[in-house]
Amino acid sequence: MPAIIDDTYAEAFRSIYASVLITARNRFWLQHAVTACTGNASSTILCDCEAGWDRDVPETETPDGRPGAIVQFHVPRFLKDREARLERAVLVRISQNVLTCPTTAVFNVLDASGSWYASQQPPRPGGRWFPLGRKLAYFGDGFQYTAERYGRRCYVVPILSGEFVCERRIGFADGLMGGNLWFLGRTADAALEAASLAAAAARAIPGVILPFPGGVAASGSKAGSRYKFSIASTYAEYCPTLRGKPGVVSRLPDGVASVQEIVINGCDLATIARATQAAIAASRDVADLMMISAGNYGGRLGKSFIYLHPEKQPH
Repeated sequence: MPAIIDDTYAEAFRSIYASVLITARNRFWLQHAVTACTGNASSTILCDCEAGWDRDVPETETPDGRPGAIVQFHVPRFLKDREARLERAVLVRISQNVLTCPTTAVFNVLDASGSWYASQQPPRPGGRWFPLGRKLAYFGDGFQYTAERYGRRCYVVPILSGEFVCERRIGFADGLMGGNLWFLGRTADAALEAASLAAAAARAIPGVILPFPGGVAASGSKAGSRYKFSIASTYAEYCPTLRGKPGVVSRLPDGVASVQEIVINGCDLATIARATQAAIAASRDVADLMMISAGNYGGRLGKSFIYLHPEKQPH
């Protein structure tokens, strides 16, 4: 019997995000670059950003004709220094984890309006951007230079293995963070299997990332804490092992032994909604999965709602 789909919504909040195309000699080195530059980026509770793999790009669609992958980097829009934080996060991660990875290059993928453009075409001028290539190029210690490569204006940095190419400007745009689904299982295995299937299905939708390890968050949190130094804490009302403990009013249905979560960030509400529905369809028939739900705060955290029942989603 399929799991119950809770009549609720996930509460997403606004972000700004940068998106880059990484290319490499082959998929082996490309995967290492993507994994390294998106590491320690699950949650902005303590990470500098939330980052993840968006999609692979075939050789026929990249500027240099090599295997490619697009990654996204998000920071919350409510931060006063959001642009500076995003720029530093991208600069640190590209310089320390992509520049250092053999055979890689980096290109922009957002045009002047913040929309996607065909990877082989250079972006239109204008828009919001960071001078990523110029800042990264200082590693060249005065030997760096500008050049047109593959129809793009790039910086070229001499390195021991040859050279590193990075497009001069990297665009950023408005996005969303915090789309989510909860998987309530009668067993721990059921909750994890459902979340794993959901994560794989959501990841297949271009334009979204799932920043947690393997796409799954085992420790869903709530905003706030009894400790002043902490901005988030465990969601006690949904912890199965706290059911019946003093001071805890459990909100779990009877029989739930485990809850797993996926978090979905992306370029816009419609894209995250499509990923959400794909995730639900892929996971709802898992044996011993009791319910699929989502976390929200009644609109106190964000104003973008992703409804689990698609007929309720505004168009």
